[in-house]
Amino acid sequence: MKITLIGAGYVGLVTGTCLAEVGNNVLCLDVDPHKIATLKSGGIPIYEPGLEDMVRRNVAAGRLDFTTDIAAAVQFGDIQFIAVGTPPDEDGSADLQYVLDAARNIGRHMNGFKLVVDKSTVPVGTADRVRATIAETLASRGLEVDFCVASNPEFLKEGAAINDFMSPDRIVIGTDSERATQLLRRLYAPFQRNHERLVVMDVRSAELTKYAANAMLATRISFMNELALLAEKLGADIERVRQGIGSDPRIGYHFLYAGCGYGGSCFPKDVQALRRTAREYGAPLRILDAVETANEAQKRILVEKLKSRFGAQLDGRRFALWGLAFKPNTDDMREAPSRVIMEALWAMGATVAAYDPVAMPETRRLYGEHPSLMLAPHPMDALRDADALLIVTEWKAFRSADFAAMKALLRQPVIFDGRNLYDPATMRREGFEYFPIGRQA
Repeated sequence: MKITLIGAGYVGLVTGTCLAEVGNNVLCLDVDPHKIATLKSGGIPIYEPGLEDMVRRNVAAGRLDFTTDIAAAVQFGDIQFIAVGTPPDEDGSADLQYVLDAARNIGRHMNGFKLVVDKSTVPVGTADRVRATIAETLASRGLEVDFCVASNPEFLKEGAAINDFMSPDRIVIGTDSERATQLLRRLYAPFQRNHERLVVMDVRSAELTKYAANAMLATRISFMNELALLAEKLGADIERVRQGIGSDPRIGYHFLYAGCGYGGSCFPKDVQALRRTAREYGAPLRILDAVETANEAQKRILVEKLKSRFGAQLDGRRFALWGLAFKPNTDDMREAPSRVIMEALWAMGATVAAYDPVAMPETRRLYGEHPSLMLAPHPMDALRDADALLIVTEWKAFRSADFAAMKALLRQPVIFDGRNLYDPATMRREGFEYFPIGRQA
């Protein structure tokens, strides 16, 4: 099949590459010439395990290409995926200007049938606006051309996106057109040879499903973080509680780990957008109001623990920080707890020596040559002469640490563990002051 991906960002690039991997001809469109030049030269503008090799393989095979030519991209694909950004507006709602611009461009350049698929995370009712925008643009050209609009939300986890696409839990399709349903069944047939994964529903239900899924996961995280704070007060261990409730099959173990808050491009933005939609329709989601409030507070929990230990005046203090990305296996620092923590430490007069396996270039892009930030070439280098270590991202490389070497490098053997990587009893035996989340140190 001939597929156009409008937007060569995270979702567009992963989607286009995976569709090419199973034999489709894919053209990715982006208005950023630097991004397209990077992709054409064999590089990729994001970090995602396994993606660079897959892009190169499919470009070499002639199944995947990139362009800035809007007219050519619209002409190319029988199916046009809209995978552009929907950043939060000032009021928390999703900004649809790029989605609607893509719809106008399709209307300006299409001359035959197109199936237009909203892949971007968009509010309920967006498909109707896309359909109306294309129809208005066609009418301005004096044309009547058949087209369909469908919703096909993505469920990609950063760091595991290729596996999520190639072996999906479910493929949600929202459409009121049998023609669109059949085209998408054909497109996704290679991804469900084992068993049926396609869930077909009306468009508005599909649009809401994406927001509902992320809101549910964010709720589980914030609930466990709130329980962790209570566990500390009660003398309980949140890890034992997690095992106890996770063993109930109605609850399960996923997204029950206490920590220092969630970040990234999806959960914060989608929770805000869903809250905004709910208020517009007079059905406020009070649980999500609490989820967002709890998460913003949780991002500061390590700072509060550090202030209790060292005080609020940190002039002359230096702290090591392990983990800058909002989660492992990505370089994404959008809404990352590390940013809240570092900026709070700087405001109190401290300097930070930070390490992350892949997010250091992104940190330089965000902060430049910040006078109170040193990016260490190795995790152990960050510890040298630091008053304490803060663990913010649960990279596997941090899990099996050389505690003796760590203790020798730190000025004081103090660890604030925002991801509960270590066993409190072990840390006591090793001679550390250890401050986990919701566990008794």
